[in-house]
Order: sequence, then structure tokens, then C-alpha cells
Amino acid sequence: MPGQPEPPERSEHEVRSRRHERRREKIYRDIQRARAGNHRIPTWVLAAVLGLILAGWAYLIITS
Repeated sequence: MPGQPEPPERSEHEVRSRRHERRREKIYRDIQRARAGNHRIPTWVLAAVLGLILAGWAYLIITS
């Protein structure tokens, strides 16, 4: 618009700082959501499945 001053251009430092701040906020929200414990599959089930997959893989390697 005529007569309106242009917004000042952001420096690289400001851009990086804001990006870092947004990332930190996102990580904080993710941690809070994880602490709420609204998991669809319990962690122990996931660990057991991973253990079975690794055991099967090791069995295939050993027996081949």
C-alpha cells in the first residue's frame, strides 16, 4: 500500500532462531503428548514384536 513502510527484512540469525524455537516447541508438545499415555498399542507389545522379529532374523542367519 502506498504510504506504508515496508516491514524490515529478517536477518538469518532471526530466521534460524525462530526455526529453533518452533522445533523446541514441537518437541515439547510431542513429549507432553507421550507422557499423557494415550497409546493405542502398549510399549511392551511393541518391544515383544521387535524381539520376535530380531529372533526370527537371527534364526534365519544361523540356520542358513
